[in-house]
Amino acid sequence: MTTHNVISPPALLTGQTSDHIIWLTKRIGIHQKMIGAWQHMQHDANKAGFDLQIASGFRSFERQLTLWNNKFTGKSIVNNKNNQPIDLSQYNELDKIDAILLFSALPGASRHHWGTDIDIYAPNLLDNNQKLQLEPWEYQQRGPFAALSQWLTANSQKYGFYFPYDIERGGVAIEPWHLSYAPLASRYQQQLNLKTLTNTIKHSDILSKSCILENLANIYKKFIINVNNAPDLLQ
Repeated sequence: MTTHNVISPPALLTGQTSDHIIWLTKRIGIHQKMIGAWQHMQHDANKAGFDLQIASGFRSFERQLTLWNNKFTGKSIVNNKNNQPIDLSQYNELDKIDAILLFSALPGASRHHWGTDIDIYAPNLLDNNQKLQLEPWEYQQRGPFAALSQWLTANSQKYGFYFPYDIERGGVAIEPWHLSYAPLASRYQQQLNLKTLTNTIKHSDILSKSCILENLANIYKKFIINVNNAPDLLQ
């Protein structure tokens, strides 16, 4: 049964509530209606030899805002497509925004706000001295999670999941660790419109607010809806 016609509250769409979240740990939360699908996939992955875990699940607006402002001020590192640090002080304001959006979502527009999107890995595939980086090479042919990626590519849709950032489309960089739960995420993606996002940004303490608002229509088109279309995977 499709739920696309159900109207979602703006607070859910923009990360300003966690009422829809079930907490798996003190730090990791996911959408309440996704728990069964996640546990099913995790169980089958474990049988296939992968200790499938969530590195990042629900992220609030305030958390995303902190990440954004830290990157904009240079407090946190910003990488280019080759995962090399860049010096944002050499960029103009709009180019700074584009550079951050390559790997970090605009507060209010992060798919992690919905609780439907998770960054995944398998700690049992890491050597004792390896630390998770969440960089594309880890999930590619010679990376520690290559086998996990192959399994997820072949099996994730059975449980309702897909990869929204499966290839580069001129917006967000490829993220082979990022899974989205189609039955819910497709609805939220459709309902997160420019009006809701504009209102959220206007009432926030985000750095470069004026420049973001002036260019929000282009940002929305390039970085927010420019993703892999969700397959018709209904519960």
